[in-house]
Amino acid sequence: MKILILEHLGISDEDFNILTKPLTDNGHELVVYNDGISDNETLKVRVKDAEILVLGNMPLCGEVINAAEKLNYISIAFTGYNHIDLEKCKEKGIKVSNAAGYSTHSVAELTFGLITALLRNIVPLDAITRAGGTKNGYRQIDLNGKTLGILGTGDIGSAVAKLGLAYGCKVIAYNRSVNTELIAQGVEYKSLDEVLTLSDIVTLHIPLTNETQSLINKDKLALMKTSSLLINTAIGPIVDNDALAEALHNNTIAGAGLDRVDMEPPVPADYPILQAPNTVLMPHIGFATDEAMIRRANITFSNIIKWEKGAQENIVI
Repeated sequence: MKILILEHLGISDEDFNILTKPLTDNGHELVVYNDGISDNETLKVRVKDAEILVLGNMPLCGEVINAAEKLNYISIAFTGYNHIDLEKCKEKGIKVSNAAGYSTHSVAELTFGLITALLRNIVPLDAITRAGGTKNGYRQIDLNGKTLGILGTGDIGSAVAKLGLAYGCKVIAYNRSVNTELIAQGVEYKSLDEVLTLSDIVTLHIPLTNETQSLINKDKLALMKTSSLLINTAIGPIVDNDALAEALHNNTIAGAGLDRVDMEPPVPADYPILQAPNTVLMPHIGFATDEAMIRRANITFSNIIKWEKGAQENIVI
C-alpha cells in the first residue's frame, strides 16, 4: 500500500526508520513530505494515489479527502481530530484512528509549569534579575493548600488531578461522568459553576465540541475569584479569548497561563490576549516533548499495522 505522510512528525530520521521498518518490511511504500505545505490544491495532488494518510494537526478538508481516490485509512498523529472532515470520511467509508494518550503526562507537566510561572512571577522576575533588579513589588504564592479546579477528568485531567493532590492542593472537578478512582483519592466532583466559584486555579482539559465552544465566556469568568488563575492547555476556542483579555485588564481574575488560543501560532501582533497583564503564553508546546513525539509516532504507525490486520485501535470512526 502507498502510505503518505503529509507532515513532519517531530522525530529524528533514525527513529523514523526504526518505527516504520515493520511497514517497509511488509512491502508498503512510504512517501514523506516534510516541507510544511498545507494548501488544498497541493494536498489534492499529493493524496491522489494514497491508500493510507498520516498527518498531525494539519487541516484535512472534504475537498482534499474527495481527491484521495484510493484512500482507505487515516492515522492521525494527534489526539484531537476536529481538523479532519469526519463526515466526508464516513461518506467514503474511510476509517480513522488517532494517537490517543501520547502526550498525557507531557501536557499535565506543562499545566503545572504554567501555574508555577504565574504564582512565582517567573517570567517577569527573570527579566528583572537580568537587568540587575530584585523581587520587590512581586508577590510569591504557594501552590500547596490551594483549591485546584479541573474541568474535564479524562486522561490528562486525571493526571493533573493526581499531581495536584501530590502538591497538597484540594482538588475539585467538573465532568459529565465521575472517576471513582479520583474520588477515592480525594477529588470532589461539583457543578461547573461551583468549580469556577470555589477554585484558586481553574485548569481546562475538555475537548472542543459545539457545547464547549466559548464555554469560558464573560459570564463564567465573572464567577471566578479575583485572585484566581485560568490555565488552558486543552484547546483554545473553549475560552472566549477576547473576554479573557478583558477580564485580565479589569482584574476580574488575576492571571492566565495559555498554551492554546483560538488559532495556531504565529499569533498576530494585535491579538488582544498579547496585551493582557499577568499572562504566560506558549506557542502550543504541551504535546511536543521529545519523548511524546516518539510515543506519538509509535502509536501512529502501530495503528496502521493493527488496522491492516483487521484490529483497528484508537478508533475515531
